[in-house]
Order: sequence, then structure tokens, then C-alpha cells
Amino acid sequence: MSGDGRPTPGRDRIDDAHVAALLGLPGMGPARARSLLVGRSPAEAWNGIVKGEVPMETGTLLGVRRSEVLRAWRVAATATDPDQVLERIEGMCMRVSRPGRPGYPTQLVEDPDPPIALFAVGADLLAGGLPRVAVVGTRRCSGYGSDVAIQLGRDLAAAGVVVVSGLALGIDAAAHGGALSVPDGAPPLGVVGTGLDVIYPAANRALWRRVASAGQLVSEMPPGAGPTRWCFPARNRIIAALAHVLVVVESHASGGSMHTVAAALERDRPVLAVPGPIHSPASEGSNRLLADGAAPACGIDDVICALGLLGLSPDPAMPLQVSPAVRAPGPAAGSVDEAVLEAMGWSPTSPDALVERSGLGPVELGAAIARLQEAGLVIETRGFLERRRRAASTFPPASNPSPAFPSASRSGKPHVV
Repeated sequence: MSGDGRPTPGRDRIDDAHVAALLGLPGMGPARARSLLVGRSPAEAWNGIVKGEVPMETGTLLGVRRSEVLRAWRVAATATDPDQVLERIEGMCMRVSRPGRPGYPTQLVEDPDPPIALFAVGADLLAGGLPRVAVVGTRRCSGYGSDVAIQLGRDLAAAGVVVVSGLALGIDAAAHGGALSVPDGAPPLGVVGTGLDVIYPAANRALWRRVASAGQLVSEMPPGAGPTRWCFPARNRIIAALAHVLVVVESHASGGSMHTVAAALERDRPVLAVPGPIHSPASEGSNRLLADGAAPACGIDDVICALGLLGLSPDPAMPLQVSPAVRAPGPAAGSVDEAVLEAMGWSPTSPDALVERSGLGPVELGAAIARLQEAGLVIETRGFLERRRRAASTFPPASNPSPAFPSASRSGKPHVV
């Protein structure tokens, strides 16, 4: 400590090293780590683990597995040098910020569940004045949901708004892909549930690296931390805390997106939802939010209005622009292909239902579908056919995403870099 009670740079480095080492112990987690630090410095908490001594609160959190977990912590701590942990972090150009220190986001200072540390790479998007909008949704999104998320990400970035998401498959990837497609647009912010050197899912490796290069990645987990059952719900609360507004593009009735909604409401963040087809399970949660009073997000103007009500209008130097229409040429008027699109509508449709609606034979219908798929106007998702359209200033009328980045792997295993 300095003479006026402020931490010294040397003390800060020691604390950073021990906090990172604590978080890296097997099965630690934010709640357990926080309990270890009540009334103790990070170094004192670490030395207690090495000696096999932990506070009563921590022991209570460990429950019936207390002896087993403490033994694993002690073995790992004995074999770990906190200084080397910090050197590894700095060697990967990562930054560490903690409550009460410069660089720790103001939105988290008064949060009901603040991370005890935040690891970051890339630009510092949390210190500036750019408004931030979280765009979240299901990993198993429809073509409609993917189109909406891509377009929303693109339009927000063009308007000078930082797109915040969790870098998951589906809506997350589509929204960040849209944001990255805008030259000179606002940079994206990714909040992940693993260490910043553990890419999960591995299929998003290219997207992960592009977000880190063009914007910022943050995590409360130290390098080397892989995916766990609890890390993604924990990540969702940080997404909600760092965003000024939350937009749910497509969500099932339960799951991660609804956890993020609950965290946003707990923090008094406005929640908007994109209306979806009433028969689509992927839109059941978002449609329910609308029924419960969430504001509809039918276009970029709705989101900008929500920011404006908070006094967070985008940078006037970046006037609101909507992305230009990107559409494949449509079929000729009166053609069989046009009739198939009309029969399909804007909801996922089975081939059998399409035969009945269109009145075409299987061979003629199959040929038309093949032409429409080749033109990019129809996709097949889990046995159902969907229309695709990219609209300009409003979302397409109400599946796997068509992210802006090709998947490096379809494996769900984490990729360590």
C-alpha cells in the first residue's frame, strides 16, 4: 500500500497473479472465489488453500464434496506459481481488471454479482462512450432469425452502436457477423464463458479471432479455462450488465437467452424482442416476451429509440444508416418457382405440406425447390424448407445460421489457441 492507502503497482501485480491463479483452480467458479476473498487478500486466500484452510462460507458452498474439492485445490495450488500464471496472461497480450482498479467497467462496479476479475483482449470498448446493444438468441435459429440478426448487427454497427453478444452458434454468430461486415462501423464486443485462449465452440474460431482483432473479447475466466455447465449462465449476466439495451431475436421458451433476459430485467435494462412466426418453436420465448410487455424490435429504429430514451443516442458523427438490400434475383412473375414461394410463405414448411399447397407433383416441385435453393431463396433446415430474404430497413416478414464466417469445424469441442 502507498501512504494514502491506495494499492501500489507492485501490490496490484501480486493480487492479479493470485486472483488469476485462484480462478484457474479446478471447479473454482466465481461464487467460490468470491467467498475466499471476503476479508482476505488474494495472496492470503491462495496461501490458505495451500495449507488446506478455507473460510467457513467457502466450505458451505462446497457441500458434501468439501474434502474432495479442497484436496484437488491444494494439489493444484501446490503445483502452480501465480507469477507464472500472470506472465502467461501478459504474454498473450491480455489485460486484467478488478473492482476498484482502473479499467474495470463502471457498469459492473455496482452490479449485484460483479466478476472478481475481468480478462480482456483487443480494444477497450468499455471505457468509451459508445452505446452498447446486446443481441442474443437461440443457437438453433431459423433462417429468418439468422437474417434478422445479421441485418440488426449490420445496422447497429453502421449507426455507431457496439453489438454485444456471447459468440455462440446461431443468433450470436449472425449478429457479430453482421457487425463485422460494416466498414468503419462500431467494433463488436464478445463476452465469452471460457478462457480467452479456449475457443468454444470450435466452429466459431474465425469469428472469435475477427472479433478480437476488430473489437474486444472479455471473460471472467482465466486462460486455459474450458467450458463448464455453469460458465455460460454466468457469462449471460455479464452480457446483460455491459449492455444498455437487450434485443432477443429468436428464443425458445427456456434456455440461455431467457436467462439473459432475467439478468437484464434484474439490472433494469430495457428488453426488446423480435416478433416471430407463432408456430415456430424458435420464436416461442421471444413471442412470449412480447405478450408479457416487452417492446417489439421490428427494425433498427425501434432499437435506436430505446437507446434514445436512455439518453444514449449513437454518435452524431455516424448518422443512422440502414444496410442496403441484399437480395438474390427473384423468380419470374407467374412462374412455377414464384408459385412455390407463395405456397411456402414465411414459416418453415415440410415438403409434404408444400405438395398439398402448391398442387404440383413431386418431380416438378423438387425441380423448383432445387432452383430456388441454388438461387439462395430457399434453404432446408432439419427437414423443413424456409424462404430467405435480406431486407433493407425493416426485418424480413416473419435452421441453422448462415454466419458471415464458414465453420472451421462442426465439433462442439473447444479449440485451444
